[in-house]
Amino acid sequence: MERGEHPTRSWVLHPDIHSNRNRRGAQNALDEAVALAEALPGLEIVGQTSVPLPKMRAGYLFGTGKIEELKTIFHDNEVELVLVDGPLTPVQQRNLEKEWHVKILDRTGLILEIFSDRARTREGVIQVDMAALSYQRTRLVRAWTHLERQRGGLGFVGGPGETQIEADRRAIDEQINSLKRQLAKVVKTRELHRSARAKVPYPIVAFVGYTNAGKSTLFNHLTGADVFAKDMLFATLDPTMRAVTLPSGKDIILSDTVGFISDLPTQLVASFRATLEEVLAADLILHVRDISHPESDQQGRDVDTILEELGVGEDAVRLEAWNKIDLLDEEGRNAALNADERRDDVHALSAVTGEGLAELLDAVSEALTDPKTEVTLSLTFSEGRKRAWLFQQELVQSETQTETGFDITVLWTARQAKAYRDV
Repeated sequence: MERGEHPTRSWVLHPDIHSNRNRRGAQNALDEAVALAEALPGLEIVGQTSVPLPKMRAGYLFGTGKIEELKTIFHDNEVELVLVDGPLTPVQQRNLEKEWHVKILDRTGLILEIFSDRARTREGVIQVDMAALSYQRTRLVRAWTHLERQRGGLGFVGGPGETQIEADRRAIDEQINSLKRQLAKVVKTRELHRSARAKVPYPIVAFVGYTNAGKSTLFNHLTGADVFAKDMLFATLDPTMRAVTLPSGKDIILSDTVGFISDLPTQLVASFRATLEEVLAADLILHVRDISHPESDQQGRDVDTILEELGVGEDAVRLEAWNKIDLLDEEGRNAALNADERRDDVHALSAVTGEGLAELLDAVSEALTDPKTEVTLSLTFSEGRKRAWLFQQELVQSETQTETGFDITVLWTARQAKAYRDV
């Protein structure tokens, strides 16, 4: 936010809907909603409220008495923006804005705003724009001009001078189709990079996890990279990849990805599929969990659900990293570190202090160690490129020259055999 601009006075509301089958603890849900709001620059969170809702009103979400009560609170605190932690229909949003005389942003709109603020690569920007248009297509276009523009973004927060997305759905569809064409070119370039990496017999380890689980901190610790890592939701948006040599001597590629979150907007799941394809292409998925969080188990289930939606099969090789044990009390640490209490694929650690990292890296190395088989290849003299590649990868056990070329005995893994076929 630029100096001289005042932050938008904002209030966070969590509707605690009793009929919600996946209902979470009201306070934990509200805390996460506040953390989401704090991740968006230009907002001043002046208050927060969890509202018990035995049942929802179709047109207003809340009952008449609660609407009046909240209206007084917002007026007394000079609130300009209300962030509702949940989905709002266009009718509910319009009606509440008229009742409270404030701008309203629901959970999907807020996450889209955060993603818009964080996107750095061309692919990330295009994907956010596509998701925003898909979301906007279902909303009523509103012209709010009394809030100052704080920064670049999608225009959901509102402000003078911004360009309103045209109400005509056909115009929005044209914009989406144009973005799809642009994205296809970017993805094609990305596939070329992936094909180039496939020729290097380095396995890929993809970090996944709930947002703010500490993936980027762990990534930085292991790679020495300077990925933006902060105690903030969605600190990482665009994927980052680095080559790393494990203590065992094995070379791997680490991929840091955007954090997942419960109730991730469906528009983002679809739009970010290309980015998250790094996960689908990974040889090992490392699920990083914040084991100190009170809802760590639920967060883990949310991540598993999204991985399933992305098409990650149950046969994928996975490990779990129980991060942030440095934040646990003595009893919690002992439980997390007690091997009898954990599955074999779970490793407790602290990305900050480094405790437990050596054991995790040994497990990664072991999980990526494929069985080797010995085969004899017959190459002609004209296949010098393949022969050179075998020697370069140090796979050759013995070689005998024949009348037409070479008989070469190699010891390799299935992954190396696949890479050889692409040479």
